[in-house]
Amino acid sequence: MASTSPASLAKQLLGILYKDKPRLDRIDDYLHGRHDDPYMPETADAEYKLLARRSVSNWMPLLVGTPAQALCVDGFRRGRPGELPKGNDGAGLPEWDHWERSRLGGRQSAIYRGALSYGHAFALTEKVKGRVRSKGLSAMKTAALFEDPANDEVPFAALTIIQSPRGDERGIARLWDARNEYRVTFKSLSDLDSVKVQNGRRHGSSECPITRFAALVDLEGRTIGVIEPMIELQDRINQTVFDLLIAQTGGSFKVRYASGMAPPVKRDPETGEPILDENGAPQPLPVNLNAKRFLFSDDADVKFGTLDETPLGGFIESIDMSIRHLAAVSQTPPHHLLGQIANLSAEALLAAETALSRKIEEFRRVFSEAWERVFRLAAELAGESASAEDFHGEVLWRDMEQRSLAQSADALGKLADQLHVPKRGLWRRIPGVTQNEIDDWEDLREQEDAELMLAASVRRATAPPAPVEFSDAPAA
Repeated sequence: MASTSPASLAKQLLGILYKDKPRLDRIDDYLHGRHDDPYMPETADAEYKLLARRSVSNWMPLLVGTPAQALCVDGFRRGRPGELPKGNDGAGLPEWDHWERSRLGGRQSAIYRGALSYGHAFALTEKVKGRVRSKGLSAMKTAALFEDPANDEVPFAALTIIQSPRGDERGIARLWDARNEYRVTFKSLSDLDSVKVQNGRRHGSSECPITRFAALVDLEGRTIGVIEPMIELQDRINQTVFDLLIAQTGGSFKVRYASGMAPPVKRDPETGEPILDENGAPQPLPVNLNAKRFLFSDDADVKFGTLDETPLGGFIESIDMSIRHLAAVSQTPPHHLLGQIANLSAEALLAAETALSRKIEEFRRVFSEAWERVFRLAAELAGESASAEDFHGEVLWRDMEQRSLAQSADALGKLADQLHVPKRGLWRRIPGVTQNEIDDWEDLREQEDAELMLAASVRRATAPPAPVEFSDAPAA
């Protein structure tokens, strides 16, 4: 059985970071536009290399940003409604209070972008100065060990680097297992013999407080993001753009030529004889030729002509085809990449968005499980034992689809009137509504109900008594 001592765990985790570093660095380079150079001759000069740098068309941020911008947690619902202090959409819950104090409303996007870019990201949930906080951790500095990486939700141990080694200064990392947190120092990722682990302290959770956010995990436990599978297609686009720039720079204009005509040469101003160079050949004068000038000769044997420019349409069509391949493989609507939406009907736009919507829904499912664990860890650290054992809670995602308010109001009205869906249950489906607005509406609705009840009571108390009617009919 492998050793589970803190020193052994630290060495395993630093070894994982060292092993994954080349792959993650390559992904990071492509994310930030540092791509491999396109193919060029070995004797390429500075002009070729300049065009190679200009040929980089970085599509990777768009592949990450398109699904990430549709991911936004907007609330939390417990799995045991009977135990809620107020409402069932996060209002008054310690889990949502932890979310707000951690500023995850704005910081959640960085976790999604990290998971989509590198395949996984992490979140740390801990108690800092009496408050439970969660924050994201980078995949390039964090690693986790799982007994079954394909199926386990709880890591056996995790480590994150908080200071990289610089010269003689040792690197510093934090290590967590199921009970304790340790401080780790090391000289480099490759020098595992230099790893030192200090005595640990309790972190307060019953399990490792690191949660993995994985975009896609296969049955081998490997995490895959949206960038790595697209690198070859990105290189193809860059190569085609490079070829286009070469053709555009060197052959996109007509070439005029003259045959059978000798250029003018330098002559001695006194004798009129040609001035010879060191090889004994006449020295030609530069010819100032531009679009405003014409060439002519009095020699009948001189011929003039032009060479046609290189057509660029094929290169442009090839670039469009490669971008369409990129859109199909990445499940990104083509009009997001090409910007061509002029003559698309509403049905065509909906069909183009279908694949992206399914992709986003898959990301929401896997990220929901991760956030629910974060909420359970936060509840445990806050002393909420019931919430810490609530495996039926769920996060609520904001509807990011663009609809007009009139269309939404008409659809929600039909749901309430025809299907008798409770009206308050439809508030969350109003476009753009936030959790705080819903909380305010709840308070205002309760205030209005109380005012209506008071008005009804006052009307009953001040209403005149009903008149008594007398009858002349004899008693039976």
